[in-house]
Amino acid sequence: MFPLFSMRTGANAGHARPCLTAIIFTLSTFSAASAQDALSPPDSVESAKAEQLRVIGVHQPQTTSADTAHLLDHALGYSTYSAGGVSALPVLNGMADDRVATLVDGMRIDAACPNHMNPAMSYVDPDSVSRAVAIAGITPVSLGGDSIGGTVEIERKDPLFAKTGDILVTGHVRGDYRSNGGGSGASGSLTVANDMFSLRYTASYSHASDYQAGGSGKQVRSTEYLSFNHAVTLGVKKANHLLALTFGQQDIPYEGFPNQYMDMTNNRSTFVNGKYKGDFDWGTLDVRGSWQRVTHVMDMLSDKGGHSATTGMPMNTDARTATYAIKATIPLGLKHTLKLGSSFDHNGLNDWWPPLQGSMMMGPSTYHNINNGHRDRLGHFAEWDAQWLPRFSTQLGFRNDLVMMNTGKVAPYSWTGMMSMADAMAAERFNQASRGRTDVNFDVTATGRWKPLDSLSIEGGYARKTRSPNLYERYAWGMGSMATRMIGWFGDGNGYVGNLNLSPEVANTASVTVDWHDPNPTQHWDLKIQPFYTYTHNYINVRRLSSFSNGLSMLGFVNHNAQSYGINALGSVRLWDRTAYGRGELVGNINWVRGVDLVTHSGLYHQMPANGLIGLHETYENWTGRVEVTLVKSKDTVDWLRNEPRTPGYALLGLGGSYRWRYFTLNAELANVLNQRYYLPLGGLSLGDYDATGVLGPLPGMGRSFNMNLTAAF
Repeated sequence: MFPLFSMRTGANAGHARPCLTAIIFTLSTFSAASAQDALSPPDSVESAKAEQLRVIGVHQPQTTSADTAHLLDHALGYSTYSAGGVSALPVLNGMADDRVATLVDGMRIDAACPNHMNPAMSYVDPDSVSRAVAIAGITPVSLGGDSIGGTVEIERKDPLFAKTGDILVTGHVRGDYRSNGGGSGASGSLTVANDMFSLRYTASYSHASDYQAGGSGKQVRSTEYLSFNHAVTLGVKKANHLLALTFGQQDIPYEGFPNQYMDMTNNRSTFVNGKYKGDFDWGTLDVRGSWQRVTHVMDMLSDKGGHSATTGMPMNTDARTATYAIKATIPLGLKHTLKLGSSFDHNGLNDWWPPLQGSMMMGPSTYHNINNGHRDRLGHFAEWDAQWLPRFSTQLGFRNDLVMMNTGKVAPYSWTGMMSMADAMAAERFNQASRGRTDVNFDVTATGRWKPLDSLSIEGGYARKTRSPNLYERYAWGMGSMATRMIGWFGDGNGYVGNLNLSPEVANTASVTVDWHDPNPTQHWDLKIQPFYTYTHNYINVRRLSSFSNGLSMLGFVNHNAQSYGINALGSVRLWDRTAYGRGELVGNINWVRGVDLVTHSGLYHQMPANGLIGLHETYENWTGRVEVTLVKSKDTVDWLRNEPRTPGYALLGLGGSYRWRYFTLNAELANVLNQRYYLPLGGLSLGDYDATGVLGPLPGMGRSFNMNLTAAF
């Protein structure tokens, strides 16, 4: 179970201090009642005068990170793959990226890039998020299929409405500053509404230059970024019905990727997202729909040598996504609830690399990497919640997903040139092969929750989860050294080749959560322990095809069996609570996971070493403060097939606090106070620095940084 923190922005609050106020997450899911409350629209401005951010995880509202993925930092079992400044990839219990279902406003968004530079959470500004939830391992079937690691849910803020007969005008503005890298940002929203209609405009801007590493203060190249977000939300509410339509656009003119050969030189997303929720005599109905187009361009920023008409390597992607999701929740008496649902996701992708003027290697024609590819997913589920006894409940779910994939014929830069011979031969084999694939996947979850004592609850269960390969795992066909190194979202510098014959991954997970807590409702202390074990049949891993001159490898995707296991724990205890000197709490967590490929007997790639946090939080009237130490063990178990680097352990000290006065909230923090030198265990290789220095090593972490933001609400 994860602690729930609340953060408010609005006319009466600004950003409130973090507090361990409620627990709604358990091993399989938060309770049905809690989920219902979290998604219910406000009845009036009194019930939602302040916009609320509800985050499952040890979230620090004071943080000024521009990346929504960091809202869930330090949640049990959660970590992130390092990527661009606003594009980190989520990891749950050692399962990453596509193995985690990431839902934005109920819609599944897949990355549209051979390096996954534009993951789902990169399209949402953290300031516009009202709810962020990470569920590791046993995920209810109602929260999506085609994943084996867990689910991350991100919800934008619902529309606000006025009392009957009133007009509401409310909003906020916020400014951010980060000393390391000269980061800056601004965001805000404005809402005009009556009791039936609501119109909101939100916008944000975020920028940073290359950051400085800890210790020597060396600049870490290819870590700059610039991002803009705009969105307009129209809401209509009548009685027990809410309709919200959001139209938005995101522009990222550039974003450096320190562990990739390429950078993002432009990314534009245009989207329409709609949701309807209604309460009826028979239950509730939740309907979502979305359309998104992404135009994505990669090349090399100045840190990697820059690009022009005759230098660099242009790579273009055009993707379109159309989705719907329907969920009905039907009470069956007082003790049983049935959820039924259907969803469809269409992902169309074109990925082509224009020729470079005067280049014999990248020309004279266009390289077609994915040509009119599509990946369509049709899913249906049924989920039954039962409260058999006052202290015992169960959840049983079944889901079927039909995943249909295909792509057109492809082409290398040249069919006759000697430098393109390997790619030309591979393209011929690929074009002659049957490329259409259909996977019929089934998921089953079964969990039970027992509360034998007021101070003890136990929840355990089993899940069978299935994930089909993504488009690049199946259809990346190139065999040339350069072409393969352009494929891969792992940050390891290796080259990757797809496999038309890949089978879907099938993960069998067993887990239990033991929650021992103070029976007093004020929760003076709490301890949760969560062991888990997963056996994955047909885990998509790699085999080595050849070696490059720099010691890295060309790797081909293959199915192996694998297992992963670990334990997560979290605890808190209130040390004092007095009017004279406020409330103090000691909090801490620890996460440990180990993954093994049962064929090669190597460690699974990018498994976070044992890590945790110890923090002292103080609240006094409008002041809050915190002292935290983040501890990470040395990374000794690695994937030797991918030449994964080992990293030493480290401890980082952080200080932070906030002050709230009327309509203003000031947050400030000093990260990495001692300016420790350390390397990111999930950072991969620092390829941006390698291009400039010729030294190949792990990605350094950020040094000392003073971060602050000021919010004004009205």
